[in-house]
Amino acid sequence: MTKTKSYSLAIVLVTSLFFFWGFIHNLDPILIKHLKSAFSLTHFQASMVDSAVFAAYFLLAIPAGLIMKKYGYKAGILVGLSLFALGCFLFIPAANTISYPFFLAALFVLSCGLTILETAANPYITILGDPNKAEQRLNFAQSFNGLAASIAPIVGGVFILAEEPKSADEIAALGESAREAYIQAETSLVKGPYFVLGLLILIVAALFFFTKLPDIKDEEEGESSRGFLGAFAHKNVRWGVVAQFFYVGVQVYVFSFLLVFASDVTGITGQEGKYYLGVAGFLFMVGRFIGTFFMKYMSANRLLIIYSIASCILCLVVVFGTGIVTLYALVAITFFMSIMFPTIFALGIKGVGADTKSASSLIIMSIVGGAVVPPLASQITDMTDNMQTSYLIALLCFVIVLLFAWNNRSKVNKNNL
Repeated sequence: MTKTKSYSLAIVLVTSLFFFWGFIHNLDPILIKHLKSAFSLTHFQASMVDSAVFAAYFLLAIPAGLIMKKYGYKAGILVGLSLFALGCFLFIPAANTISYPFFLAALFVLSCGLTILETAANPYITILGDPNKAEQRLNFAQSFNGLAASIAPIVGGVFILAEEPKSADEIAALGESAREAYIQAETSLVKGPYFVLGLLILIVAALFFFTKLPDIKDEEEGESSRGFLGAFAHKNVRWGVVAQFFYVGVQVYVFSFLLVFASDVTGITGQEGKYYLGVAGFLFMVGRFIGTFFMKYMSANRLLIIYSIASCILCLVVVFGTGIVTLYALVAITFFMSIMFPTIFALGIKGVGADTKSASSLIIMSIVGGAVVPPLASQITDMTDNMQTSYLIALLCFVIVLLFAWNNRSKVNKNNL
């Protein structure tokens, strides 16, 4: 009885983390649109926001795993929350100095915190309960990430995209002092939302600090971890790293550049586009809850195959379609992306025993795909002057996720067939 209560409280607290990092990640599309306009950036330069965010996952994932190995999940969560809050507060000097590199540095620090949080929270939620329901439990927790995805664009749109920004030509036509004043006013809009978020994260950190959490051991009796390289001995870990790299890359590109796509391809303004972004976040959330429900009746692996195929078909519509239907297809993709991250993660660490923390670090490390795929796709847009063509990269990413699901058929949970 006590154990069940402890697990319940731990699950509630850890699940709250999924909401917060989902919220901050889904402010990025608003931030990209805003900074692209304020600093008159190219598509490639604007994609550096994603690179700053997801480079942290590559650099910090293994140190995060080492922290957990030595000090446990709770210590990892507290360190992650501290860096998360610090990164939010750094947005204030970044705005005051009108420096795009400073914004990127603040995002990097913030994302170092997110890296440690995700490295800790994702495996922790899978082992807090019945192992046969690990995928279900992780998808449920990640559903609150989806809830944040539906709320963040609206909040960001109200407080950051308060009015339609000037075009690059309009900014260039301003005098030097007027241009500097305009950029200062635009960058200052981000200070309030990130400051408030930083304060909230500190409150959450205090709750974790004063709450006793169960110290779950993932080492099986008579077994010890083989280290980070040893975790690659597991086929599902190897495939999980590759699949997560390409999945996160495509998720980041789809969400981060949805507003830019709406503007460039369909001529929709940022003020109108934020509602499409909100719908995308809502579909992402609904997809997670529906996916969690379906996993009661079919394997997570089989559902991942179905969702991957649907995403590939919709990508073809985005690339070869015309008009508003391309935006509808792009928004619809978010529904089918919904279960991919948690399902890839859960299948990737499934059955690895003492190597769970190492495998978790490696799969979180592969989130660096979010720093690689968007700049690559953006470069194609700048070279071809056709944003739709860049979604051939997205199609390739979904094909790789499909291959991961197909190659992990042996990991299907027999109870869910």
